[in-house]
Amino acid sequence: MVDVQSALAIVPAGLREPLITEYQNIVQSFLEQRWRPAELSGGLFSEIVYTILDGRAKGRYANKPSKPKDLVTACRQLESNTHVPRSFQILIPRMLPALYEIRNNRNVGHTGGDVDPNHMDSVAVLSMCNWIMGELVRVYHNLTITEAQQVVDALAEVRLPVIWSSGNVKRVLRPSLKLQQQIMLLAASTVPCGTAEQLRTWIECDDVKYFMKTLRRLHKERLLEFDETSKTVQVLPPGANFVRNLIRDKKLSGLS
Repeated sequence: MVDVQSALAIVPAGLREPLITEYQNIVQSFLEQRWRPAELSGGLFSEIVYTILDGRAKGRYANKPSKPKDLVTACRQLESNTHVPRSFQILIPRMLPALYEIRNNRNVGHTGGDVDPNHMDSVAVLSMCNWIMGELVRVYHNLTITEAQQVVDALAEVRLPVIWSSGNVKRVLRPSLKLQQQIMLLAASTVPCGTAEQLRTWIECDDVKYFMKTLRRLHKERLLEFDETSKTVQVLPPGANFVRNLIRDKKLSGLS
């Protein structure tokens, strides 16, 4: 499968690298329930994407991101670029001001309400950024929507101090965690999916029968999708919630 660096190779590294970094920051912050950092990254993400769209329309890219004086007006001007893909002309330019608005104005004045909107704001940020990344990859590398999403998903690896990684080896640095917790953490940090044997080897669980029983139970509980034929393991949405709560409750975003 093509990687995102190759898919966006035409975009200068000074724009491509910050784009990837900010997207990964948003995913990571969301997983760790750090809602406000996710919103701030959404603001910077929108500036980087604007610079890329502007460069595509002009036929020459800036070497680094720049913030337009008035993002809303600048994005409206992008809509006059009829020679670019429609998503670059209409859809993304209309999404960027919303991302920027959440960053600038939704993070203030939250007192007095019954529900803190930081979480739902971050859900909106993550969803829009995910869609935009997929569309950039799809257009620049002429991929199908499904293929583009697979490339973007590969960027969403969980980066936690409690997970050590070197080459093809990963370790949970808190071995006191229960087997199911270690399985969930490693599965979440292996995107788009890992194999049962990989997870068992990384955990160093010698009891194969017990390991597989635990894995199948997690599948039955719909925390994981375990394919008995391919032996691949993938985290399901309820499993992502499980991991987020585990990270918060066990304070796994930092080593102690």
